[in-house]
Amino acid sequence: QVQLVESGGGSVPAGGSLRLSCAASGRTFSYYVMEWFRQAPGKERQFVAAIMWSDWSGGITYDDSVKGRFTISRDDAKNTVALQMNSLKPEDTAVYFCAAARFRSLAPSGMDYWGKGTLVTVSS
Repeated sequence: QVQLVESGGGSVPAGGSLRLSCAASGRTFSYYVMEWFRQAPGKERQFVAAIMWSDWSGGITYDDSVKGRFTISRDDAKNTVALQMNSLKPEDTAVYFCAAARFRSLAPSGMDYWGKGTLVTVSS
């Protein structure tokens, strides 16, 4: 089992920044691919970013909607994964979820463990 807890959500004006963090506990964190998803009201959960195991160089993927604005990173020593979000837009408003899986999925159905989410609200 892996337990995931997100933090860092909040309300910001358009153009602002937030940094989300996800703390993991349980099984060996470094074994897992970590991904961020988001879900806006009335919409399906959507892939945001993924980061592979630390020894897999270049293993970062972003959804086109966040490329150049969001940065995913991981710290295996601290069992954390972060999502730095810059130049936020009102359409980024959603609940953001951290998820873990043994292999990269880029889809909610492929993830093994989920956090409860943290709300990000971007005002225009």
